Amino acid sequence: MKKFLVTGGDGFIGSAICKMLLNMGIKVISLDNRSRNRKFENKKLYKSLNCDITDYRELKKIKGSFDSIIHLAFINGTKYFYEKPEDVIKVGIMGTYNILRFAKKKKIKNFYISSSSEVYQTPQIIPTDENETMKVPDPYNPRYSYGSSKIMTEIMSIHMGKNIFKKMIIFRPHNVYGPNMGNEHVIPEIINKIKNALKFKKNYIKIQGTGNETRSFNHINDFVGGIKLLINKRLKFETFNIGNSEEVKINYLAKKIMKKMNVNLKIKYQNLTKGSTSRRCPNINKIKKLGYKINYPLDKGLDDTIIWYLKN
Repeated sequence: MKKFLVTGGDGFIGSAICKMLLNMGIKVISLDNRSRNRKFENKKLYKSLNCDITDYRELKKIKGSFDSIIHLAFINGTKYFYEKPEDVIKVGIMGTYNILRFAKKKKIKNFYISSSSEVYQTPQIIPTDENETMKVPDPYNPRYSYGSSKIMTEIMSIHMGKNIFKKMIIFRPHNVYGPNMGNEHVIPEIINKIKNALKFKKNYIKIQGTGNETRSFNHINDFVGGIKLLINKRLKFETFNIGNSEEVKINYLAKKIMKKMNVNLKIKYQNLTKGSTSRRCPNINKIKKLGYKINYPLDKGLDDTIIWYLKN
């Protein structure tokens, strides 16, 4: 039986990937430092170890052998980029360096690492393919603690990985969403703002920007399907966008969520935080050639997400 180690495996994306691996007949061990106090709901499904990957001494205690690592552990959520840039950098760079050292020691041959659409910052071309220049527009802006850390993790994985792995895949998620994804991302933020407006009898919600800013949204089930393809295909050292090619205005998104919640509120606009990107949409032709499909377009994918946040 194959055995995978998944860092950040108790989180929103991590737990979904762990379940997918189990369904593939793969044994799973999750590493997670429980920093967000997220309730770990899968104790009976797979083993989870409380581990801080920034401390290599903790990694050295992990026994056994592994076929592959899926490295997800990072501090995500835009507000954390501004509030905790030092922690973002520490977990991103030191954590990845330690995981690569661990992989070398354990002679692990397959490595899958989560990067981010943030490496593109403001892309020159939309839809944006994997060859877009990675960039850090302003090193003094704490927002780029995240994007710059992701760029460094890619570089470390490629160049340190040459001497470790037979297969090393970088995947760049684009706004993955779904039930129980936390509250630090645009879709749950809008849902919660609508809930609070109704609770406090306000006739409006506030969103950042003009409403014409765009993103593309990738339901967790489609995203996990993309990861499964990358695991199953014979690949060596490659990089893939995983996302949805439908570019959506935030104003449209907010109105669609309101319609699904049967409310009609006004939208008031606020200034964007410095460094925010006005447009983002991936070119996913590369992963589509492997068989990747969108089974959850936004209109369908929002349904289970909204239901979950209304109940919780």
